[in-house]
Amino acid sequence: MTSDYIKSVLITVGIAVPLSVSAMPPAGPGYSQPMPYQFNQGGSGIYRVIAAPQNNNMILGGTVVAAREVTLTAQLPGRVEFLGGREGDWFKPKALIVGLSDDVLNAERRRAIAQLGTAESMLRNSRVQYSRELWAPKSRDVGRMPGMGMPSMFDQFFTRGIGSNLGMGNPWLERQADLYGQSSNVQKAQSQIIQAHSGIDAIEAKLRDARTVAPFAGVLTQKFVEVGDTVQPGAPLVSIADVTRLQIQVEVPVRVVGQLQLGMPVPARLDVGGQIEARVAQIYPAAHANRHTVTVKLALPSGIAGGPGLYAEVMLPDGNSRGQPTPVIPEKAAVRRGSLSAVFVIGHDDKTQLRLVRLGEPMGNGYVPVLSGLKTGEQILSAPQPGYRAGQSVNQARR
Repeated sequence: MTSDYIKSVLITVGIAVPLSVSAMPPAGPGYSQPMPYQFNQGGSGIYRVIAAPQNNNMILGGTVVAAREVTLTAQLPGRVEFLGGREGDWFKPKALIVGLSDDVLNAERRRAIAQLGTAESMLRNSRVQYSRELWAPKSRDVGRMPGMGMPSMFDQFFTRGIGSNLGMGNPWLERQADLYGQSSNVQKAQSQIIQAHSGIDAIEAKLRDARTVAPFAGVLTQKFVEVGDTVQPGAPLVSIADVTRLQIQVEVPVRVVGQLQLGMPVPARLDVGGQIEARVAQIYPAAHANRHTVTVKLALPSGIAGGPGLYAEVMLPDGNSRGQPTPVIPEKAAVRRGSLSAVFVIGHDDKTQLRLVRLGEPMGNGYVPVLSGLKTGEQILSAPQPGYRAGQSVNQARR
């Protein structure tokens, strides 16, 4: 059969055909025949969306994040007196980033040191008193017992003995009580020293909290305060990230997560840097209850261009798709709106509407699958002119 006869048959059944055989898109993977579309030589053509079987892959959008990123917060109230840099500055580990006023803390530290000196003096005195009681007991002092006005030696032999027999005291018990009392004074002084040291340690910990340092080498990504601001405990100060190791964070449907393994290579594409290969670095153990997705992080190669916050796309295997037909459109039909893709859909009133779509991996023959946003049978502009806006009629689009 001739090509003219085939065209006439297709027109009879209501299928749009190209004006020339050269306008037919080349057959790609999964296609059994060329995809018909209508092309207008005078401007943007009209393409009727058809479905074709695709490879078992899906494209998901994600965000580039740093492997390590923290937000440092204030640990005590105070006034910001020092800021070590601004967004984009690099800090070494333990480098000072934010400093809060510490005048009150230094005054408390000096007072605690004075209390420590007093406690140490009391300890030395109590030890001396204990040693004197050990070698010269007060229980042997005749002045503590009723005497008869005789010499001391006479009292030691007679007065104490008579007083003990009359129930007026026990020298041995008195000696033990005096020793215990002096020993208690020593222990009390030692406890006061420990308490003073604890007070100093607590104040020094607060002084360290007044100085916010970098926990690791990284870049200051955001600062929330300026010099002179007054902060309260828990208020964010700065965010710092290790941009030497970047990852792509993506929400993966639960049905796909089971096919991923740690270290598995995954094709990815960034806004800058083009096509790269990422590897699965972390799979979260729990899924989101509302979205029914699992957070997955993929490690990016070192030295790539870009940083945290970039938009990224990854292609993951979708074994459950079973090669079901997917809408396909010409690559030129998709226009970029920021990090998203969109097409101009022709409505019932013959006017175009801008609709966001999610595209799959290009098929290599000038066509790209549409994962969401379009249905089979809808009509779109196959190649919108630069600067074209939605709301115009199809005739205006062809001019």
